[in-house]
Amino acid sequence: MQLQYIATLVAIGALAGCGDANSPEQQVREVIDKMEAAAEARDVGELSEHLSEDFRDVNGMGPEDAARYARGYFIANQSLHLATHIEEIEFPADGEARARVTVGMMGRDAAAAADTLDLTSLAADLYEFKIALRREDGEWRVTFAEWLRK
Repeated sequence: MQLQYIATLVAIGALAGCGDANSPEQQVREVIDKMEAAAEARDVGELSEHLSEDFRDVNGMGPEDAARYARGYFIANQSLHLATHIEEIEFPADGEARARVTVGMMGRDAAAAADTLDLTSLAADLYEFKIALRREDGEWRVTFAEWLRK
């Protein structure tokens, strides 16, 4: 009986650790959520806040280039709806994280199609993002990004 009690306490303790709001994994998830919200709000400044000064994408684009690209994308797409799913998060070293995120990008007509359940009109571009993050001054910032259209 006592063994079951101890096993239950260990299991509860392990589960509680998974949900720790201050864990590095939860902090990285929050950064990804904030970046999604900034992109949907078309807020280039907020989006850029999550990029490291050392940021480079797979094509060599730096943080300023990424901000210009985002501005152009937001001008071309007056409405943007994202559906993100974090596939995995790894921590190869202390203060470093790697994440793989699937993102569905839908334009202005997607919201109306989703509201009316007209799934034939619902079109999304599906991408897989691989990002690297580093803890800088207590904040997780993106240092590298690569994306592939699925």
